[in-house]
Amino acid sequence: MAASAYLVLASQRSGSTLLVESLRATGVAGEPGEFFQYLPTTSQSPQPRQWFEGVDDESILRLLDPLDEGKPDLATPEIWRDYIRTVGRTPNGIWGGKLMWNQTPLLLARAAGLPDRSGDGLLSAIRDVVGTDPYLIHVYRPDVVSQAVSFWRAVQTRVWRGRPDPRRDSAAEYHAGAIAHVVGMLRAQEEGWRTWFAKENLSPLEVPYPVLWRNLTQIVGTVLEALGQDPQLAPAPALERQADQRSDEWVDRYRVDAEKEGLPT
Repeated sequence: MAASAYLVLASQRSGSTLLVESLRATGVAGEPGEFFQYLPTTSQSPQPRQWFEGVDDESILRLLDPLDEGKPDLATPEIWRDYIRTVGRTPNGIWGGKLMWNQTPLLLARAAGLPDRSGDGLLSAIRDVVGTDPYLIHVYRPDVVSQAVSFWRAVQTRVWRGRPDPRRDSAAEYHAGAIAHVVGMLRAQEEGWRTWFAKENLSPLEVPYPVLWRNLTQIVGTVLEALGQDPQLAPAPALERQADQRSDEWVDRYRVDAEKEGLPT
């Protein structure tokens, strides 16, 4: 039986946006958003400095925008769930979404407040919010250094897709300590997913970043088939690769610094 929902599981800068935007472009594969990123304290996704909580190195913090207080999200768990179910769905009934490992505590906390929840744990929380057991797709980036450099550049410019503003990008700076922090964070996220898969005996569709870029249309077609949709609807890539010569230079520079200073890779 074809699935009526899917959930892309990933970490930041892994290529997951390319996949979900390509699925969205089909018009029949839901409206996949990153619904679980918004913090109830601010109603916003994590701000630059929140990714570096516990870091007191001013040479890093000075490169990041100050915090915005935002406004608390006062929606009840039921309203929150109903909104996600509604906006993530195309008229044919297919629902799509994206979840990062660092967002799972928020999902668990909100789902715990649902009066009709089916049980404890992440799998139950996903089922209770989505309304069914979704088809799972795991997107990951084997080269975590390149992923971390991409993250560090994006968190300074606050541009997560498309080309960054030239002025903000020119102010972005290489920082080995900041990139090392992000490498550790991203590795912990990936370990979180793989530990969970093993615990729950799950076998999601595995999509490494290099394969995603080379075979995007084929991968989208595979997901469409799992959803009972026509794989021929898979479009050409919806986004362009953000990395450029500056990114490559930072990656090479970090690898040298990591070898000299014993930083994580």
